[in-house]
Amino acid sequence: MIVFAAVLGLSLYSGINYYIFRRGWQAARGWGGIRVALLIFFIFLASSFFLGRILGRLGFGGSKVFVAVGSYYLALMAFLLVLVAAVDLLRLGNAFLGFFPKAVRDSPQKAASFAFVAVLVLAVGLVVGGYWNARRIRFRTVDFDIDKPGGMYQTLKIAVASDIHLGISVGPKRLERIVSMINGLGADLVLLPGDVVDEDVSKEEEERMTAILRTLQAPLGVYGVTGNHEYYAGLEESLSHLRRGNVRVLEDEAVRVEDSFYLIGRKDRTQYRSREPRKSLEEILAGVDKRLPLILMDHQPVNLAEAEVQGVDLQVSGHTHNGQIFPLNLINKLVYELNWGAKRRGKTWYCVTSGAGTWGPAVRVGSVPEIVLLRLTFGAP
Repeated sequence: MIVFAAVLGLSLYSGINYYIFRRGWQAARGWGGIRVALLIFFIFLASSFFLGRILGRLGFGGSKVFVAVGSYYLALMAFLLVLVAAVDLLRLGNAFLGFFPKAVRDSPQKAASFAFVAVLVLAVGLVVGGYWNARRIRFRTVDFDIDKPGGMYQTLKIAVASDIHLGISVGPKRLERIVSMINGLGADLVLLPGDVVDEDVSKEEEERMTAILRTLQAPLGVYGVTGNHEYYAGLEESLSHLRRGNVRVLEDEAVRVEDSFYLIGRKDRTQYRSREPRKSLEEILAGVDKRLPLILMDHQPVNLAEAEVQGVDLQVSGHTHNGQIFPLNLINKLVYELNWGAKRRGKTWYCVTSGAGTWGPAVRVGSVPEIVLLRLTFGAP
């Protein structure tokens, strides 16, 4: 399945790039040497991400530069695909309805060159704007009413920061800023629902992460779960650094906090590198007193009905990034029952955050990075 997915992904990537290249090559007809230079530059950009990964495996010191360039090209590619497809749809519509002005009809090659430049400038502008947007972490506050009494707590403030992706695109300084913003909220509890690290995180970055995470302030502690990228980065090493950073990582287990509520954490669905399969939620909750509020962390918001069936009061997830880059946010809405935001099924609340970091390019268009403050109000005893 892994090989099949890799081949399918590479084929799709190649097909998209061929389509963009083909249209650009046609539009730049008559540009002479500039056309050839653009082709060489395009090949460099399109291959940088994979070249960087290969060089990294071989221990090449400059591999991260190629990965970074290739990451930003992924964002550029997404915008180019949408814009080039939009131009083609206009051309198709014109073939039937003939709405292009006379100047375009009389000089099709000149119009094609103009469209090429316009598409390229707009796509680059979206990447630059998306980079600026991705740097601005927002706060989002969500209120939940929990029907059950919360023991010694009538209310509870929980800070949530998912999908930080410490690595090439998100460095330790960004993590320091996230921690500082969380500490400013005065939350009772901090949750890190997976993907704290990225697959390309270095040992030095993980060591700095450990020291930074130790500065998180929450009276009831800091808890986390694994995301898929903790597996990609090396599960045991990722868990070791998180735990040394005073993060209690819950792996298919439930803990009773202050005899007032339960916090449940699940292993991520990425199991092919795990020695032990992920337990069912029913197994994890065996022996749990369901008269107390049940708060669940599960990195991927998949099969939401399971939490409802098991009487969970609130499930917190990440993973989706709310698409991160348009139009993936629209596609995500077709894939996930809840791609971003909050909803209720029966007596179970769900909250999916877009995450505080980025994967791949540090670019967000159609979504924002966020730290979420959950304000829980419990029922009367």
